[in-house]
Amino acid sequence: METRQIPDTSTQRIKIVDVEVLSHDWYLLKKTTFDYRRNNGSWQRQSRETYDRGNGATILLYNTAQRTVILTRQFRFPAYVNGHSGMLIETAAGLLDDATPEQRIKAEVEEETGYCVQSVRKVFEAFMSPGSVTEKLFFFVAEYDPASKVSAGGGVEAEGEDIEVLEIPFAESLAMIGRGEIMDGKTIMLLQYAQLYLFVG
Repeated sequence: METRQIPDTSTQRIKIVDVEVLSHDWYLLKKTTFDYRRNNGSWQRQSRETYDRGNGATILLYNTAQRTVILTRQFRFPAYVNGHSGMLIETAAGLLDDATPEQRIKAEVEEETGYCVQSVRKVFEAFMSPGSVTEKLFFFVAEYDPASKVSAGGGVEAEGEDIEVLEIPFAESLAMIGRGEIMDGKTIMLLQYAQLYLFVG
């Protein structure tokens, strides 16, 4: 079957009119006014706010022999102000800063969980909230075993991190999604990937 490429016409459809910095405290919040060429050829003036916190990476540690995964639990203030307890169960993750995704996620997973993994595998990339946040997330998986544990983990206290490390049976992690105990999007995506490709048979 022939695959037809969809042409990228985005540069022909956008004309930036004005960019205003609204905040540059924690990360960068900008308001951009632009002209957008609609599908019918007409131009429409629009404005959007974008929150730029850089790109990030996340990883699921898994053990097929034990049929377990490593997750973390930490307080997330934005979830708290939206009616949640704020204590979210997640895969280890972090912003890239100036590192490659592979370098950053190896360092981040050891920092947060205490597990040192030599080999990580990228499985996909995704924009997590493209309506307002510029961040693209790189998703990884890696195998672990008890010997991979080199420290207690827990994150960096100076950065406000207070992370609990959880080793959970894989089947239980799926049940926790159904019960609403795991509500973090990146974590759900990686657990579903694991169900399809890692814990099979």
